[in-house]
Amino acid sequence: MNIVHAIARLNVGGAALSVLELAAGQQRRGHDVLVVAGRIPPGEASMEHVAKELGVPYLHLTSLQRNVSATSDLATIRTLRHLLRERRPDVLHTHTAKAGATGRLAALFAGRARPRAVVHTYHGHVLRGYFDPVRERLFRLVERALAHATDRLVAVSDEVRDDLVALHVAPLPKIAVVPYGFDLDRRLHSDAETRARKRAEVGAGDGAFVVGWAGRLTAIKRPLDLVRAVAGVDGAVLVAAGDGELRGDVEALARELGIADRVRLLGYVEDMGDWYAAFDAFLLTSLNEGTPVVAIEAQAAGVPVVATDAGGTRTVVGDGETGFVVPVGAVDELSDRLRRLRDDPALRAELAETGRARMRRLFSLERMVDDVERLYAEILGT
Repeated sequence: MNIVHAIARLNVGGAALSVLELAAGQQRRGHDVLVVAGRIPPGEASMEHVAKELGVPYLHLTSLQRNVSATSDLATIRTLRHLLRERRPDVLHTHTAKAGATGRLAALFAGRARPRAVVHTYHGHVLRGYFDPVRERLFRLVERALAHATDRLVAVSDEVRDDLVALHVAPLPKIAVVPYGFDLDRRLHSDAETRARKRAEVGAGDGAFVVGWAGRLTAIKRPLDLVRAVAGVDGAVLVAAGDGELRGDVEALARELGIADRVRLLGYVEDMGDWYAAFDAFLLTSLNEGTPVVAIEAQAAGVPVVATDAGGTRTVVGDGETGFVVPVGAVDELSDRLRRLRDDPALRAELAETGRARMRRLFSLERMVDDVERLYAEILGT
């Protein structure tokens, strides 16, 4: 098959990694694959190097950007339409909101060059909790209209699918659930040498209880809850990978709560693969998640996860089996679960072993490539 993937940007995160590993897996099976991605905004780290590492053909499209811009968006639609007419792919598979909108409109305007299969994946969504009510209603209307120009929609978890149905984006039969899949063994390094080296980088000795986190320091991730939760765990060291507009607020709250000396803000980290080895627990405090890839990686590396019950989190974290899940905003409960992990190494080891095995079973790359290939074949009638 000739396949074009389009994604708004290859910034550090689960969506970009998933698209690149999917494309690499499809390429290994003999398909002709191209990934098209747009501009990475200032302040966000890039994963474009992963495309090179995996040998995935990649086209950088400068006009494709996250923010709404009539000029840039129209230029993107024209360029993508030209690409479809020139390349004549069997499948156009779009990912994330902006690439989904511009890519599907390009297919609609491509005439006879419209790919025989147009697929869009929701790696989460921004239709609730991100914007003011007026813009949310507008974006929902746009997504409902675009759904009519799409052969199948894909959700990365049951929870994302159920949200899309509840928001009337599309009826249930039009939405397929394809969980993420990753080459976990390639990415993760959890040996003793790596653990000692990464802990030394943040000044954490063997006896320290190190809590990890990774993401954007932005409101939807509730990073202030992160600081409050760790403040309730005596001696815990927080190591946070990521950056964003709330970094100053995080630093200020850490000083106010008297734990600034126990908080390490790494900024953006290109490759988290080695860092999981340094952690004794991983913490997620988000208000909303599609499928939290960092939780998949943490557990695959043998790190129990304490997380809020947001979006597709329960798809990844088994409460009492691979970690703990508590209500969003329940800071005291987050602290309590972290203390339990700190005080019970045997429990940590039990959850870690279950997590390692479960992540490799549920989130393997080959399973994801199989699922997507079956979906394409169903649409194409092959």
